[in-house]
Amino acid sequence: MYDREVAFPMEDTMNEARIEYTEKGIVHLSSRRCQVIRLSKSGAVLSMPTQFKLPQNFYLEFVSANVPMVGCLTKRVHADNKVEARFLRLLTDRDINRIFVYSTHPNHRGRVLDIYR
Repeated sequence: MYDREVAFPMEDTMNEARIEYTEKGIVHLSSRRCQVIRLSKSGAVLSMPTQFKLPQNFYLEFVSANVPMVGCLTKRVHADNKVEARFLRLLTDRDINRIFVYSTHPNHRGRVLDIYR
């Protein structure tokens, strides 16, 4: 299904995020911190500080940008603790702009938040 969709271009970013997923069925909710290093409307590349067993489905929350939880699917896990994830819904332009405003990457230094939209 995802291989037939249009791939949106990835852009470099540096945002703090949180992964939430269930362990042991639906009994225990776990949360881990990560950093989003590349982002597009349809997916992201995450950098994990530690190695752990990441489930196939999880929620990604952009902490500083105040973007609500986005459902994700794990596409690929690399050996250097990087994870490629695909979003279950496309991010809106407003959410992407908000994420880039709160990014610490040098490419997004001049971005400002549009409060009228």
